[in-house]
Parts: sequence; C-alpha cells; structure tokens
Amino acid sequence: MNQLLLSLLFLFYLSPNLHAQQSYSGNAVMDCDNSDATGPSPAFLYTCNGKNRSCQAFLIYKSQPPYNTISSISNLLSADPLELARINNFSSSAVFPTDKEVIVPVLCSCSGKYYQANTSYTIPSNYDTYFTIANYTYEGLATCSSLIHENNYSEFGLDIGMKLQVPLRCACPTSNQTKNGTKYLLSYLVSWGDEVRNVSRRFYASTNSVTYANGFTEDNPTVFPFTTILIPLSNEPSSSQTIIHYPLPPNSSPSNPFHRIERPGKGSQRTITIGISLLVMSFILSMVLLLYKKKIYGARKDGKEKNILSMSEEFRHRVAEVDQGLKIYKFEELRVATKDFSTGNRLSCSVYQGVLGGQVVAIKKMSKDVSNEVIFLRKTNHFNLIRLYAACKHQEGFYLIYEFMENGSLSDWLCRKDCLEVQSWNYRIQIALDVANGLHYLHNFTDPICVHKRICSSNVLLNRHLRAKIANFSCAHSAKQEEYMNSSMRLALGEKGYMAPEYIEYGLVAPEIDVYAFGVVLLELVTGKEAVFIQDEEEMQLSEAIISIMEEGDGEAELGGLIDPCLMEKCSMKLVLRLVKLSLACLEQEPERRPSMGEIVSSLLKIQVDVQKSEPYLWRGGNF
Repeated sequence: MNQLLLSLLFLFYLSPNLHAQQSYSGNAVMDCDNSDATGPSPAFLYTCNGKNRSCQAFLIYKSQPPYNTISSISNLLSADPLELARINNFSSSAVFPTDKEVIVPVLCSCSGKYYQANTSYTIPSNYDTYFTIANYTYEGLATCSSLIHENNYSEFGLDIGMKLQVPLRCACPTSNQTKNGTKYLLSYLVSWGDEVRNVSRRFYASTNSVTYANGFTEDNPTVFPFTTILIPLSNEPSSSQTIIHYPLPPNSSPSNPFHRIERPGKGSQRTITIGISLLVMSFILSMVLLLYKKKIYGARKDGKEKNILSMSEEFRHRVAEVDQGLKIYKFEELRVATKDFSTGNRLSCSVYQGVLGGQVVAIKKMSKDVSNEVIFLRKTNHFNLIRLYAACKHQEGFYLIYEFMENGSLSDWLCRKDCLEVQSWNYRIQIALDVANGLHYLHNFTDPICVHKRICSSNVLLNRHLRAKIANFSCAHSAKQEEYMNSSMRLALGEKGYMAPEYIEYGLVAPEIDVYAFGVVLLELVTGKEAVFIQDEEEMQLSEAIISIMEEGDGEAELGGLIDPCLMEKCSMKLVLRLVKLSLACLEQEPERRPSMGEIVSSLLKIQVDVQKSEPYLWRGGNF
C-alpha cells in the first residue's frame, strides 16, 4: 500500500513533464558531461515525440559579426538564403544590426531519440572547444553534449580545418498541439532579462501554450541565457515580432571603445538568483540520495572502500558531495611518483612533478582544507581552466594532482628573454586570449557566476603549446560582498599590484575585480615587467603618461620605453596602443567603466588577426 502511494505521488509530481511536449533544459546545457544513456535528456536536444518525424520549424539567432548577413547566417545554420531573406523582410546584401533577432527557417527531423536541424561547422582556430562552439558561435542553439555525441573528435583534440556535424535544437508539434491549432514550433534563444510571458505575447502565443510546450509548472518561470524555449505558433513568425537586444548606454567617456552588454534588472536578477538557488538545492539533494545508495550498495563492488577510508571523514564527505568519481590516491603512491618528493622533482616550493598511471602530473601540497577547490574544479569544464585529476589526504596535509603544464607559469616564462616564442607577439596575444576566455567562462557560464579573485601571472600556467590555463581556485567563489574581512587582511591575502581598488577598500567581489587583474596581466605581456609597478608611486607616472599620450592621439615614439625590449624589433606601435588602451580600460577606477570579459575577448580576437599577418612564420600549425 505504501509503495502504491509513493508511486502515485511520484507520478503526480512528474505529471507536468509527462504530459508536456518537451522539458526545459535549464542550466544543464552548460555541463558538457551530460549523459543520455538512460533516456533522452533535454540537456542534449528536444525529444522526438511529435506527430510527425519531420516538419518545418523556426529558430531565433541573434546576429553577431561575422554572422550578420543573410549569406553568413544561412551558411552557419544551413538555411535557405532566399527563405531567410523573405521571412526577415531583409535585403540579401544588407547587414543585420548586432544582436538583432533573425528568424531562421529549418527542416527539423528525427534522428534517433531527438529532433534536430543539421548543419556543419569548420573550425577556424585551435582555441575553439565544443563548449565555445555551442554557446559562443551558435549561442545555445546547439549544446556541447550533443556536439560531443555527434562527433568522434576528443574534447581537446579539435584543430583548425576540422569539420564538425552540428545538430540544432528544434522540434515538431505533438498531436495535442496540432489539435489546438499549432502548426510550427519556434526555438527561441533566451537573452538576459527575458520573461516567458513577454516573449509569448510578442509572438502572439498564449502563456498556457508556452508553459505546456516546455514542461513548465508556472506561468512565468525562471529561464536562463544561452538556453532555448519552444514557442507554439499558428502561423509563420514575422519580422515585426523580432527585436534588437540593445545594449545599455556606455557609462564612460566618448573615447571608450567598448559597448556595455545588457544585464538583467534588479527584479530579473532576483528571479535568476532564486532559480539558481533552487537548482543548486535540487542538485545537492539528488546527489545526497544517489551517494547514499552508492555507499550502501556500491562500496564493495567498485573496490574503493579501503582507499576512501584512509581519508578524513570531513574531506571525504565534502568531496563526495559533488564528485564520487574523483580518483583518490594513497600517500605512498605519491611518494613513489615523485621519487620521495625529491628536490629533482620539485617545480616550486610546494609543487612536484610526478608520474601516476603512466601520465606526467603536477602534485601540489597544501596545508589547508582543499575541498572547496576540489568541488569547484570538478564542476567546471573549460580548456582554459586547469584540470584536476585526483586528490590525496595524508595526516594534516592535502595533495591535489593536476594536469602537467610543461612551460610553467606566465611570470616565469616572461623572464626567458632569449626564447624565440617569448619574442613573439603571436604567442603573447594568444596567451592573453586564453586567459580572457577562461575568465569569460567563469563570469558567464558557471552556476552561480564565479569570481577567481587571484588572477595574476603566477596563476596562469602554460602547456607545451604555450596555451594558457588559469590555476589556483582556492579563493574563487560567487560574487558577493565580503564584509567580514578588513582591507589590511585583503591586502595580506591578495596579490600586490593586481587587486582592484573596490576590493581593497570595500571587499566587493564581482567579475570586475578579475577584469582589473586581467588588465595588469595584459600590461605584463606588453612590458615584460612585474605587476607591482602598477601600484608603485614612481611607476604610476608611467601609466599616467600613457593616458596622456592616448588623449593627445599621438606619441607613439614615447611608448618605446614601455615595450618589452625583446619585442622591439618586430613591434607595431599601433598594436601596442591598442593593447595599452585595452589594458587601461580594464584598469578603470570605477568598476562599471571596465569592459566585460566578452568584450575583451572580442577585442583580442581582432588584434590577433592583425598580429598573425605580421608574424606568419611563427604561427605554427597545431599550436593555436
């Protein structure tokens, strides 16, 4: 009887989704490690459950350079350019305004478990990953999980010229929707500040029909950027229903080259925060139940019980809350791997090189509890963030095992003036772009958004191809004000020269403090000097001189004293000015005047194109 009651309650709880046309993915699309082994997952694509296996469908794509014309968007999404021009009432030769909603007609068909509109994408650069392609290029119309499933290339084995098969999110109406007059489904790309009721009204769809189509349990649920919702339509969508997502007016001087990206208002921010909190609570609850079952039934089966018991209870439980799959090593295994932590294997005061399972790794000894860093790193997935492999607890010490970065830290690399790569603008720009991409991910694609707080050249590591990855996440956490810590304590814990003024004075933790620190790192790449000169009174005059040169619009010759001498022979002063302007924009005293990391990435990409032209002989295939 009890079991029957539980079953009925379970069915009642799930009934909105069982009868709904599809289920909304939420932020699950941001995780590239999703699995659909037990059945279709909304984190991949929409389930093939409609009346027809193939149908006409529509997508919303927001125009962005270089995808801002009929031809470029039709090529990217494999759409008919004539139909694209017709339905958007747009000339085939005209350029769409940036962030203009473009209606894209596609053929949507079943492929296995899912509906999808098929297109392909040729990788233009080696910094592309499945995540960036899904969320930057396709803006969320594709997901990294479906890309990985559709292609045979490894996540970090993507190279220039590779052709990827890209399944786009679309769906066909169910029988019930067809009876109610629905002829088409529109995959609408959610933007900051969007609300379901407003979007429904704009496309002349009832809120009830949109609620049903997406499996929502309320009329105006929380929705997240870089996700899609389905809008049932009785007629073709019209260009009159689309809008331009205008950015906020820039709060800076006319000379500021950056435009601010629209952020949600206070009400939307509160809604998103509540939604994220609920997601986190649900995730923790589900993980506790899952781990409880695994502890009872799985400990003997997987053979890890003895190894796990060697750890402290607190460390074991906190790590297990997020990732039961993290490998745990015994201390004796680390001793063998590092030749008893010999000086020959020491990379720095607390980091050793070792070999575990035939793989070269970096083993870092830490005296404090590392569970927060472990939990954070195992929840993230980005090429430009250091990868955590395993952990170990021994007596009062903790050991974390990371991927090995052959070229060490950026601060050490910049000191190797006789190295050919150090003398190249190509490599320096790519390193800056890698760091910017990593921060862009932290600020926009983690849940909740994350601030690193300790960005500096010592925490940027370089692999054998000189690709940069951000390390040291011991202090990273969500954006909030740290009122418990006074300014002297923050100075003691921080990195001199990298800390934003609002953090030093008020303890404000927001993405803008990482932007400030990135500006310092960028100046280091230009000058080859250590970051402390930013806050030294004598050297601050140098920064003021740069600002004066920028305001006068001249003085390229005076910049010669700023540039790293090993770069002077192949130096373009116009390039230096662009980099210095970008750096100084990041170093604005007022946080709201600083560019976002998305804007920084865009600027660096443009600079990189020009740098490649000037140093083609150093642009080595397969390294970038």
